[in-house]
Amino acid sequence: MTQQVPQVPPTETALTGVRNFRDVGGLPTTDGRRTAFGRLYRSGHLAHATAEDAAFLGGLGLHTIFDFRHSADHRLDGYDIELAGVRNVSIPLSDPADGAEFWRLVSDGNIEQLRSVLANGKGAERMIRMYRATIEDRTAEHSRVLHSLAEDSVPALMHCAAGKDRAGLSIAVALLAVGVEPEAIEEDYLKSNDLHRRYNVKRSDASETGMSPEVMELLDPLFGARPAYLAAAFTAIEENWGTTDRYLAEGLKVSSATRERLRERLLDQG
Repeated sequence: MTQQVPQVPPTETALTGVRNFRDVGGLPTTDGRRTAFGRLYRSGHLAHATAEDAAFLGGLGLHTIFDFRHSADHRLDGYDIELAGVRNVSIPLSDPADGAEFWRLVSDGNIEQLRSVLANGKGAERMIRMYRATIEDRTAEHSRVLHSLAEDSVPALMHCAAGKDRAGLSIAVALLAVGVEPEAIEEDYLKSNDLHRRYNVKRSDASETGMSPEVMELLDPLFGARPAYLAAAFTAIEENWGTTDRYLAEGLKVSSATRERLRERLLDQG
């Protein structure tokens, strides 16, 4: 039986060691309904959660935490804290070897090197390619997430490192599956730009030069949420499958019955 929760917006909690946390409730669907509060959450990684953060997260009644990071992310930030009675599911949505040299330059490169890989729109172009590839190449992983949500995983928390890209796309796919309006999906996605939500940029040179305004401007496309990125994902769906319905049915192998169970679990039933 789907857990019954109050259908009122919760007071947003600022967690100390977890960035970009929020409840994905209250979003409108194309048929006039809304996503339920207390069913689906998103955030950055949980590796640095404080005891107070853990207590808050433990009080949410979570069934499953989906971690979309890969082994290199775990080496950089650590593994999630364990929450009693909560299932942790690892579904890497990118290859740790993919772009390893690129990300080394992001963390260690000097200004000339950063200009060579990020200037003149190259950073944004890379993000757009990544969003498209995640939609086109990770159908099995997204299918697994949706089937898990439909079966027994709600309430669920989805996260990657920053809670912006891999988690953002997984949240978007789940919201598309239950009929949330694309404009509402974008509005939620762009909340990751809020100053208190943004991922802390890690650079080996943390000096004034290494973190100069030009460096931060060059890095911004990688650490910001931009409408063009999410639009690229939606365009990839349209170009490869024609419609969202075909993407879900043919690309993700999600049946109409499974979509109905998703609606039962994620939408307000009132």
